[in-house]
Amino acid sequence: MKKMTKNLAVIFLLFSGLIFTGCSEDEDPIIDKPQVENDELNGELNEDLTLNPSVEYKLTGSFEVLAGSTLTIPAGTKIVAEKGTENYIAIHQGADIVITGTQSNPVIMTSVNGAPGDWGGLVILGNGVTTEGVDVTAEVGGFKYGGTDNTDNSGTIEYLVIEGAGAQINADSQYNGLSLYAVGSGTTIRNIAILNGADDGVEFFGGAVSATELYLENNEDDSVDWTEGWNGTITNVYVLHTIEGFSTAIEADGVNNNPKIINFTAVSTIGGTALQFKKESGATFEGLSLSGYDTSVEMRDNGPVANVVIENNVANPEANYTVPATVNANAFTWINNRGSVASNILQGTVEGTVTLDPATTYNLNSSYIVQDGGKLIIPAGTKIIARDGGTDVYIAVLKGGMIDIQGTETNPVVISSAEGNPGDWGGLTIVGDATTTEGVDAVAEVGGFVYGGNNDEDNSGSIKYLVISGTGAQINSESQYNGISFYAVGSGTTVENVAVLSGADDGVEFFGGTVSASNLYLENLEDDAVDWTEGWNGTVSDVYVNHTIDNFSTAVEADGANNNPKLINFTAVSTTGGTALQFKKESGATISNLYLEGYETNVDMRDDGALTNVQIDGAGAAVDAAYDLGTKVDVSTWSWIEAEL
Repeated sequence: MKKMTKNLAVIFLLFSGLIFTGCSEDEDPIIDKPQVENDELNGELNEDLTLNPSVEYKLTGSFEVLAGSTLTIPAGTKIVAEKGTENYIAIHQGADIVITGTQSNPVIMTSVNGAPGDWGGLVILGNGVTTEGVDVTAEVGGFKYGGTDNTDNSGTIEYLVIEGAGAQINADSQYNGLSLYAVGSGTTIRNIAILNGADDGVEFFGGAVSATELYLENNEDDSVDWTEGWNGTITNVYVLHTIEGFSTAIEADGVNNNPKIINFTAVSTIGGTALQFKKESGATFEGLSLSGYDTSVEMRDNGPVANVVIENNVANPEANYTVPATVNANAFTWINNRGSVASNILQGTVEGTVTLDPATTYNLNSSYIVQDGGKLIIPAGTKIIARDGGTDVYIAVLKGGMIDIQGTETNPVVISSAEGNPGDWGGLTIVGDATTTEGVDAVAEVGGFVYGGNNDEDNSGSIKYLVISGTGAQINSESQYNGISFYAVGSGTTVENVAVLSGADDGVEFFGGTVSASNLYLENLEDDAVDWTEGWNGTVSDVYVNHTIDNFSTAVEADGANNNPKLINFTAVSTTGGTALQFKKESGATISNLYLEGYETNVDMRDDGALTNVQIDGAGAAVDAAYDLGTKVDVSTWSWIEAEL
């Protein structure tokens, strides 16, 4: 290996003589640490060295800092590794690394292409405690690590970006972005980004080092990994997974020395497992937020779940932990090559006014809830892709919250899953303060939201020109989400020009309230196209229902008390038979200009309620009438209903 050494004694004598000659008695001599004389890094460093931030360095092999030496990397320094397994930086036991990046000028370690597995990453070896013992051999480089001093100090790392690491050593071993072997608590690690690694982002092998402000994006094995009894703390961590084939946000293995995880947010747009614990491992979590994962907590080897404590409670492997994000990806603005998808994800809560950007395609990754006092503005042309995550994925506007969907005829808003398959996600739920037969502050079957009050003129906002698809996720055997659910929504709310397509349950359902809607296009909803209960008494006008698939339920289902809602210009067409209008209990409506086509049953009084409760074109309903003489609603000019993602 090439050795980067100089005759420091000669340099010191010559240079110090010059300095002492030119200094007054009160001035101390200043001697710069030696600088690299070219742009190539490899070999062994057995002296102190400060890199030059104006030079772009090439990592052309292993670069090892030996005991007693310090490698200083100033703000703005860039190191580009050639592709290869033997290209890595290693800080040996007794050596120090000092990385002094800043928010405006971080240090960057990358490869030529920044592709996963291009190089070996950064390895730090300490004298902390590991369950493997003292002076054990690392799986990378055969380096020695481990001792008895958990307060050991291997230096300081601030504002560092590592990209494209994780080179394969052999069939069982890989480098990580940052490998910390028995590193002690005296070491400072903060503001670190590890991107696009072929293995783990950061892995702790024993030791007691802590780290804060970590951004870990698309590392193809585990974002955070620990073993050998690590017992430090990581704080303010954001994990992002947007590619197939990764492993987990956290993998823990071995004994449980109870490390602490504080403010940990992990987001996946492609499912997967969030937290995996092997053997007896565990941790204590505060401020955990998981979004988009198929499995939140996995005890891989059936270890005691009591070892994993989340928010002061034993972990629940069945829980989702989809609380609002505790760490904001946008806080890591110093990472210039951070994936743009991080800022395009909708999740958590809206407090205050949030306006989406129509030039951005958003990913609805979990629940996105507009709180009391919050307002969500969705401009014309905005597209939102809902993750195929079932009941975990929905938009809700709570009592006191507002939604303003500003689509236009030529530029509607589209909210859909990628494939638009029935039941992919949960749909849009709006919760108001109007009256319902369930009373005041009733609890909704979806989300446990509280709805209902005494203000029938309540205003939850405006929805104009919206296309929504793939909704109706199943909550349980009795309950499902709908395309749009209106819980006690008041008449001050505007709903017009809305298409609900391919839902596994209802298109629109009204739970009490007084809200009205116009220009509705409802196609292939697998339960009811329009459903109401709890005494809704608004109006729907200019409605077109289209049924072309088997096993749907009805065009209209009404239930409960009859507060005589109005249906004006209502057209329903089926190519597969079925029932058009179904009324349960005492429910009813006043319908004008009704046109039904292709149904086996036009009017079904399911519980033998009074036909007079259903007035159709000025007369009580007749179960054997054709109702095909009305004027069909003309949707030939509704080109906006064909809008897609």
